[in-house]
Amino acid sequence: MLIVLINKKFFIIFIKIYINKINESWIVDRIKKEWSEANKDISTKNIFRSNIIWIIAPWAWRNIPKSQLNSKKVICSHYHFDFANFDKEDFYELDTYVDEYHVISLKTKRQLKSLTNKKITSIPFWINQNIFFEIESKEEIRKKWNINEKEFLIGSFQRDTEGSDLISPKLIKGPDLFIEIIKNYYIHDKNLTVILTGKRREYVIAQLENLGVNYRYFEMINFNDLNELYNILNLYLVTSRIEGGPQAILECAYIKTPILSTDVGVAPEILSPESIFQIKNFSNAKVDTNTAYKNSLQYNIPNGIDKFRLMFKEFNEG
Repeated sequence: MLIVLINKKFFIIFIKIYINKINESWIVDRIKKEWSEANKDISTKNIFRSNIIWIIAPWAWRNIPKSQLNSKKVICSHYHFDFANFDKEDFYELDTYVDEYHVISLKTKRQLKSLTNKKITSIPFWINQNIFFEIESKEEIRKKWNINEKEFLIGSFQRDTEGSDLISPKLIKGPDLFIEIIKNYYIHDKNLTVILTGKRREYVIAQLENLGVNYRYFEMINFNDLNELYNILNLYLVTSRIEGGPQAILECAYIKTPILSTDVGVAPEILSPESIFQIKNFSNAKVDTNTAYKNSLQYNIPNGIDKFRLMFKEFNEG
């Protein structure tokens, strides 16, 4: 049941949304959990009690009974398209069940428009400000993590290595570009330290060791620690060639962590144009935390979640 206020009158609309299962310890798992906790009135874990199926993980759509896909309204989220490795047959098989699409950036919307004429809504995932927020006492945090005040910290919190061999770079994430930038920084500042988190960081770690660049690696840490690491960075780098978000852009923006990014995903919707770079003109890029912060405010809770509630209301009525 969804209660909405329209022209000073309350309307009750029946909605029960089922989200397909993921369990991959990825950002989408957290989004699913936060959505379910914040929207108990319109969520269900029982697909048979739903009238809407939200395929938040399209790679796992075959685990959903086709009888349910045929009998319910279906909205499907997509994050990015790597057309060099695109399973067109799988996409169009799923498309036969999908009524509308959701994407998390306008760039992905433009990609998806080349594949379908169905309605596409672009809404970035929200920022949970109870998890990610600015901390004033950055010196104290550095002391806690045993990091010297003189160290210039550059962060990267996403995987960079292919899972097939744990050696090859995951090129769409641009780890080779990341290393190229780090190499140039290190020439001018030997106090450089790279902060890494997450799984599959083997490629970048090997390259940093070859260069002799100091780094700190925290494979899997809790959200409190992750927020602290964001807060002590001098710079966060997104060097991807293809992205859906990444969510790190929104998180850095809200925390006011200095960030520069390639022109991918949600970057042009959140960051100043001056903070978006091509590798050949990286030296011209400028951090603009004020613009990023202002643009991020519309996606904190409840604002960011309310955008999705409105999407589902309109989808249900359509």
